[in-house]
Amino acid sequence: MPYINLQITKGATREQKALIVKEFTATLVNVLGKKPEHTHIVIQDIEEENWGFAGVLTDDFRKREG
Repeated sequence: MPYINLQITKGATREQKALIVKEFTATLVNVLGKKPEHTHIVIQDIEEENWGFAGVLTDDFRKREG
């Protein structure tokens, strides 16, 4: 049973998330021969203030980048 846990910063639309689920599932079917009905995908929306990279929080980084 494939399980994918995708963590992204908030902002993706429901339609974008649906496409991610569809495409990830198709990839597992095409590459690994997995059954779609056995594939589980969890999308976690993370607040930008709770995500950091390059030594700063994402919300601060985006403010600086304008």
